Amino acid sequence: MAEQVPKSVLFLCLGNICRSPIAEAVFRKLVTDQKLSDHVTKEDFATFDYILCMDESNLRDLNRKSNQIKNCKAKIELLGSYDPQNQLIIEDPCYGNESDFETVYQQCVRCCRAFLDKAR
Repeated sequence: MAEQVPKSVLFLCLGNICRSPIAEAVFRKLVTDQKLSDHVTKEDFATFDYILCMDESNLRDLNRKSNQIKNCKAKIELLGSYDPQNQLIIEDPCYGNESDFETVYQQCVRCCRAFLDKAR
């Protein structure tokens, strides 16, 4: 059986105040529960294995910036691309109501679980 290599993940959204912190918290909880907590570190384009963002605007910005990084190894994707319910975009709940935050939370749970299953 091959040894698992630790991977690092960065979550990103426009203001980093709603969606990406929710995704990070969900992911940290899942990783901790599955005793994989040493896989998450704070690095940059050259050291992260994955950068998972919340919408197309984030994706465009990250791809543009990654083209300027000499040793970019990070795979840049939408977190929603892992959603088993095919909700590709995780909408910003900042100006919505309480149920919008719950929706983002549920999306992040689904996507992070699916990402972890695939990344193993």
